[in-house]
Order: sequence, then C-alpha cells, then structure tokens
Amino acid sequence: MSITVHPGIPTPALVSRRGVVAAPPTVVFALLTAPGEHAGLDGTGEVQGVVEGPQRLELGSVFRMRMKGYTTTNTVVEFEHDTLIAWRHRGRHVWRWQLRAVPGGTEVTETFDYTAKRARRLVRLIGVPKRAGTALDRTLAALQARFA
Repeated sequence: MSITVHPGIPTPALVSRRGVVAAPPTVVFALLTAPGEHAGLDGTGEVQGVVEGPQRLELGSVFRMRMKGYTTTNTVVEFEHDTLIAWRHRGRHVWRWQLRAVPGGTEVTETFDYTAKRARRLVRLIGVPKRAGTALDRTLAALQARFA
C-alpha cells in the first residue's frame, strides 16, 4: 500500500487485524451492533458492560460503556448494514469493523484508527498501537470462538 502525504492532512495511523469467522455477515453484524455483547468480545479486558444506549447500534447512535475504573461515550460514525460499523471514542480514536462474505463465513477486519488523535507521536511512544494490536488479536479470537 502506498500512502500519499498531503500538507495539513494527517497520515493514516491504523492498526488492523483480519480473520475468518464461521458465520454469515448478517449474524456477525448483529452481534457487533449489540453493545450488550461487546464485553464478551473485548480483547482489551477493559469493557465491563453497557451503561446506557440503544440495544442496536446505527449511524449516529451514542452509547456509554462501563470500563475498568471509568465510563466512556462512543458515537457510531460509519455504518453500512451487514458490512461496516465504526464508533469513535471520546479520545478521538475509532474502532472499525469491516465484514465480507467469504467461503465458510465472514472475513472480519477490525481496525484501531488513531489518525485523528492528538499527540500521535506520544501515543506511539507509550506503546498504544502495539497494545491495540494485541487486543485486536484477542477480540478476533473471541469472535471466532463464539462461532466455532
């Protein structure tokens, strides 16, 4: 992949992982759009449960999650039924899920996008991208196990 840098436009700062889940995209998408299910999939170990929000997410949905020691507010900023959902955290980073039907199930790509985050250099220095990659691996493993 080649990245063209334009003055004033931040270079993408992404960490992604991809895996195949043995379920159709409609089933995987239904799980991802249910905030009450997120704690069971979370690879960070931080998500504890829903504080408030809709049972099903859609574009513009706002939902608060109970984390270890704090709560966070998220807003759904990207949404294409059965193929894409992304929510932005108050820290300006985005968790994005892209789904594609493949033989045997769904190819799932999960991305931690910190392009809009302030102090990106500091974020890298303190190891956030590496920890995010580990969390993405764990989340995809939990998702795969759910449908094994």
